[in-house]
Amino acid sequence: MNNFLKLRTAFTKSIYLIQEQPSLKRIIQFIANERKCRTLATKVQHTSEDSYLEFKGNWPNEEKQCFLQDMRIFINFVNEDEEQQLLSEVEPYMKRLRYEYDHWDNAIHGFRETERKHWYPENRKIIDKIRNTGFADEIMPFVHVLDLSSEGVIKPHVDSTRYCGNIIAGLSLLTDSVMRLVRIDEEKCQQNDESNVQQDYRTQPEQSHTLLASSFHANVLLPRRSLYIMSNTARYHFTHEILPNAVSTFRGQPVRKDRRISIICRNEP
Repeated sequence: MNNFLKLRTAFTKSIYLIQEQPSLKRIIQFIANERKCRTLATKVQHTSEDSYLEFKGNWPNEEKQCFLQDMRIFINFVNEDEEQQLLSEVEPYMKRLRYEYDHWDNAIHGFRETERKHWYPENRKIIDKIRNTGFADEIMPFVHVLDLSSEGVIKPHVDSTRYCGNIIAGLSLLTDSVMRLVRIDEEKCQQNDESNVQQDYRTQPEQSHTLLASSFHANVLLPRRSLYIMSNTARYHFTHEILPNAVSTFRGQPVRKDRRISIICRNEP
């Protein structure tokens, strides 16, 4: 027993001395982090800059850092069973609707939508999980369910603060897709009681192709069953859109969007 105690003491001292060496300490920390990452591999993960974000154009460093804070992606936010659980609740109603191609503000084509306030208990847990992940306070009671056909698109637009708050969280079901965010003029996206932007639910730039050519932007890969949380500058200083298949690429690789259902939560204005 005495030999065992001596051995344990020597081992403890060795570990302490190793950790005091900066380079070896970093190696130990790296191994610990690797183990932690492997443990979390099947759980919800927040992405890093070089994983699901593609930056285009000349980004000012400060603005890029703000964008990284305000545009977050969580992969594997729900598992396959939870995805089917949500679909089983919304599908019966959605199937009774036709896809629309003349949206009242011309922002969405090939869609059908609804809002739900009450959810089955198991799905309510998922909605609460979204709220706890993306919001400090309560979300708006009605959750938006948007069903986009395989050929449907969401055009570039900026939402108004008049109808919802500074955070939007969207759970992407059934397919991968690519969201593009394009920087717009600071003065044009200022929202206050006297601004024209405030009067509309969404504002669309008149010439989005010109805007894209003259501004820096980001492509964001939204994997199936991921959650995106868009807030503050990402929400109001950039247009956002879901790209059509003809131009839907991420880092040079095509990303085909099939039918997409998104569960969207917002906070109060």
